[in-house]
Amino acid sequence: MIIRNYHELTSKGNIEGRETVLKIIEAALEQVNSYNLVKEQVKLEKNLRIGPLKYDLKKVKDLFVVGGGKQVTFVASALEDVLASRIREGVVVEKKGCGRKTKKIRVVEGGHPIPDDGSVTGAEEILQIARKAEKDDLVIVCVTGGCTSLTMLPPEGITLEDAREVCKLLLDSGAPLEDMNTVRKHLSQVGGGKLSIAAHPAELVSLIAVDEVAGLPWGPTVPDTTSFSDATRVLVRYDLWNKIPSSVRDYFEEADIRQETPKQTDFEQASLKAHHLIFAENGMLCQAAVRKAIDLGIGATIISTSIEGEARDVGVVLASIAREIEKNERPFKAPRVLVAGGETTVAIKGEHGEGGRNQELALAAALKISGSEKITIASIDTDGTDGPTDIAGAIVDGYTLENAMRAGIDLFEALKMHDSSNVFRKLHDAIYAGDTGTNLMDLMIVYVS
Repeated sequence: MIIRNYHELTSKGNIEGRETVLKIIEAALEQVNSYNLVKEQVKLEKNLRIGPLKYDLKKVKDLFVVGGGKQVTFVASALEDVLASRIREGVVVEKKGCGRKTKKIRVVEGGHPIPDDGSVTGAEEILQIARKAEKDDLVIVCVTGGCTSLTMLPPEGITLEDAREVCKLLLDSGAPLEDMNTVRKHLSQVGGGKLSIAAHPAELVSLIAVDEVAGLPWGPTVPDTTSFSDATRVLVRYDLWNKIPSSVRDYFEEADIRQETPKQTDFEQASLKAHHLIFAENGMLCQAAVRKAIDLGIGATIISTSIEGEARDVGVVLASIAREIEKNERPFKAPRVLVAGGETTVAIKGEHGEGGRNQELALAAALKISGSEKITIASIDTDGTDGPTDIAGAIVDGYTLENAMRAGIDLFEALKMHDSSNVFRKLHDAIYAGDTGTNLMDLMIVYVS
């Protein structure tokens, strides 16, 4: 099973509710495994087919594979199994300690959510391969969530430490992913479409798992729609402009058009051949969750695939909807499963404990559903690691607050201090997952029995 501690999680509390929720999560993750989805999209028969694109490999001189992101090795492994010896060379950057082994494509381990030396090394190797590519070559680019951090190569004059400091400040500010990436793309020699420029005149095909609420193609081969001025506005909006290292501030202020990320017009003027194929997105995950609930004989509804906002606030809202179903049978009658996807944030100020957005969401929900015999709620990061922890997420029910009080744990104080991980470890309600094979933002399941 993907959920490693399933039996422990279902041995207490609302056992029927926990079993139902975890079965739904397990089935949904299985359905969006990147290895299987890529093999459905990439076929080698008489010709190479990648989605709607077809290539006569007799006319392709060399084939390269590059990319980055959490669980990206599942994409790379699928390409290896389909293309075998046709791959001349490849490298992907995976989060440290995650992913699966590959046969020919080199794997570099990098830092996420804060880039590290591995991120720099991986980005340099990706650029080296991209620059080798020639006119009759094909470059397949694997893009999964986390690619921006894992392939971070700061521009000349900005140290990795300075770039790391900017990333940390953005994380703690609670800025949504799109705003964070607006800044990070302008601090990278790979992101914001720059990889397409580096690989020209070769043809590129990007296999993309969408990990942004916008639901659009993204990554280092996609023309950028943001500018240095947009990045500056983000830093000002979150009160970070005067906190970032001076090297970054100077770089943004002095940047000229030659340093700007390439736009759609740049792609057109250079006649770049860059194709973008989405092979997985959060909606697929949520639909798979609904199908499993229906298989279990329970009515199910997707309430959103683009949830955003402060994690604790979203947890309270989800719990409040569950309470309304339980008490007044509105807007649905029980039994009912509510499915939500998206990506929340956690704004951190001052001293804090250890946690992640999904754990914080669950912790806030636990306070709201205390005493209920019918409600169970779980929230997970689909790549298996929630924030900077080794925990995928957490599950709570109407007994969680009572169990915490019995154990001498103050849930209110833990929520205040963003210390959800220590709570769920002690309560044995932390969800631990092996490599999920995917990364499609977060999945939230609410069950009213």
